[in-house]
Amino acid sequence: MKCPFCGFIEDKVVDSRESREGDSIRRRRECLKCERRFTSYERIDEIPYMVVKKDGRREPFDRNKVMAGLLRACEKRPVPSAKLDSIVNSIEKYVQESSERERPTSKVGEMIMRRLKELDKVAYVRFASVYLEFEDVSEFMHELKHLVRARNAAARKT
Repeated sequence: MKCPFCGFIEDKVVDSRESREGDSIRRRRECLKCERRFTSYERIDEIPYMVVKKDGRREPFDRNKVMAGLLRACEKRPVPSAKLDSIVNSIEKYVQESSERERPTSKVGEMIMRRLKELDKVAYVRFASVYLEFEDVSEFMHELKHLVRARNAAARKT
């Protein structure tokens, strides 16, 4: 740390204290050349985790936004909140594990849809209708028919 008085770059720390909020550390330093004391503050430089939208815009990942979408999709459905929390946690973990600190929302949406499809078909269709931006009823019906075929195939196997 460069002394603000004489510019010398060597000092010793004589006292360290954490801030009240716990987000920074205050250090009292003494210059080894001019022996004057000064204060420095140390804090973590956080780079937010980002999601890349379909149109290329980037925005910080917001787990509350993911949870709000899930809650809307699962409204009046028998889906335990612990399951929704588990989905949000796995999505957050996926975003945080990115070495570039960002993930495309397309992958996030696909993960959510895959989990909802296993959990509750109605919630899945609700989420998919918004996420996949169905243009008309025929696209919606196509997805419903796909679900029915998958359910019937699974029933025949058992």
